[in-house]
Amino acid sequence: MDTDALTAGLLQELRAVKPYPAVTLTMPTHRRAPDNAQDAVRLRNLVSRAGHRLDADPEVTREVRAAVKQQLDRAVDAIDPRRALDALVILATPDEFQIWQLPRTAPERVVLSDTYLTRNLVAAKAQAQPFWTLTVAADHAVLFSGTSEAAHEAAIGGFPLTAPREAPNPQREERIGDTPSTFTGEETRQFLRTVDEKMRVVLAADPRPLYLVGLAPALALLDEVGEVAKEAVGRVTKGAPADTTPSDLLTELRPALEARRKQFAAEIDGKLDEARGRHAFAGGLDEVWAAVREGRADLVAVEEHYQQTVRVDEEHLMPVSGDEADPADANVREDIVDELVEAALDSGAEVVFVADDSLKGHGRIAASLRF
Repeated sequence: MDTDALTAGLLQELRAVKPYPAVTLTMPTHRRAPDNAQDAVRLRNLVSRAGHRLDADPEVTREVRAAVKQQLDRAVDAIDPRRALDALVILATPDEFQIWQLPRTAPERVVLSDTYLTRNLVAAKAQAQPFWTLTVAADHAVLFSGTSEAAHEAAIGGFPLTAPREAPNPQREERIGDTPSTFTGEETRQFLRTVDEKMRVVLAADPRPLYLVGLAPALALLDEVGEVAKEAVGRVTKGAPADTTPSDLLTELRPALEARRKQFAAEIDGKLDEARGRHAFAGGLDEVWAAVREGRADLVAVEEHYQQTVRVDEEHLMPVSGDEADPADANVREDIVDELVEAALDSGAEVVFVADDSLKGHGRIAASLRF
């Protein structure tokens, strides 16, 4: 699955307590040859490590061990290397497996617990900054789920929608001079009211920035009859055929996405400047980590490719190099930034990813504090 599939409801399911062991495997992957040639070997080695862990665990019965290993083998067989991104996460219990391809790297790890490890999924989704795009015409509306890298049609919430076609009425045409048409004005208004209602339900369940694509009259009417158009962060005034492809859609959206990115970056800079002015600012990994743990962070900004291995030392984070990092040391956290992102979101903070080097003067990560 891709990160935009990680809804609040699914995340809650993944975090639910399960009969031990719930197995999580994570590893970095490569998008292109020749680097991706090593991924299959690393995955086999990782699965083998998981098998040894299961064999050595006295809490795991023979039947459960065999079932989990079978699920891991099924997961390996199901992986499509052509869809590889920057990390792979496999989740498995005796009854299921899930495969997640992430656009954010994750360390190589085997975890046996009574819940799945979700920090890398959550951080990857936050970094991907998913959005909704609604293409609108007088007689159809299609919903797309997208990130800066890809988009796909989302068959949720009743979408795609097609307006009911009214059969031509010759007597009515003779009486009022109509020519055959798809809708009268009121029918189009009612259809767009339905589009608005269903889109509001989608946004309530999975809030994301919304982009609208359609001819000016369609977007104007959607504005008039509903509420969601007023929440849109960007618009593309262009015809929206029902068979618009995801790649064509992304091409049309690029200017709007870039304009929103620049506007968003300026908004974040302003919020951090304001926080410094009222002495409610934290900069650097250690300060931001402490603020998040205490529930004081309101906004956390992280450079897109910032990652750091640390050792937790008396409630402080001490950066360590790869040579010094011992995976067997429980105090060493290879993905502390992902852990921080997940904790911040769980505390109600807003987490945003910004361009590399934009927070260079603040240790690559900064926060605006509630108090």
